[in-house]
Amino acid sequence: MTTHLQGSLFDQTNQLRLGSLDGIRRTPLGLGAWIDVLPGWLAGSDSLFEQLAAEVPWHAERRTMYDQVIDVPRLLAYYRAGDALPHPALDEARRALSAHYTEELGEPFTTAGLCYYRDGRDSVAWHGDRTGRGAREDTMVAILSVGAPRDLLLRPARGGDSVRRPLGHGDLIVMGGSCQRTWEHCVPKTARAAGPRISIQFRPHGVQ
Repeated sequence: MTTHLQGSLFDQTNQLRLGSLDGIRRTPLGLGAWIDVLPGWLAGSDSLFEQLAAEVPWHAERRTMYDQVIDVPRLLAYYRAGDALPHPALDEARRALSAHYTEELGEPFTTAGLCYYRDGRDSVAWHGDRTGRGAREDTMVAILSVGAPRDLLLRPARGGDSVRRPLGHGDLIVMGGSCQRTWEHCVPKTARAAGPRISIQFRPHGVQ
């Protein structure tokens, strides 16, 4: 699979290196939900993007929506607990996140889902990760973004103003507390020129 990524002007190293999580900043959203954000957590992330784009066994899905079968507008890959992740940097990231949040979360991150947004036409609709325990329990979903920035939007599930966070080039966001139950998030389509992006979502057991 070929793609073109314009590298970040602020990250010119090809050496993959995770930063400290001590600088992560929390923003309360309300209703018991919060997000932690750390820009540029993974240095050299553009090289990781290129490897994942070329080597992950991406697959397309079709889903039924409103009595029609449609193409899911992104490519997907999923790694269950115990599966070998496609790059050692992702193992390191998962270990670091599990260690940092172990007291608050009470368990490690175990699975990894990857989404490949090839351009501005790829997207994910408003949703919460409510399949499994996320529908009834507080939990966390950590997302590492590599490649070109795309907007992640969050809004209260019962309606209200949205929060926008552009994510790419090694940025990290963690959605925690009641976020999956009481808020929704999406990556909207955009008519602006948008380069390719891959998001890696780390989740605890039983959260999808």
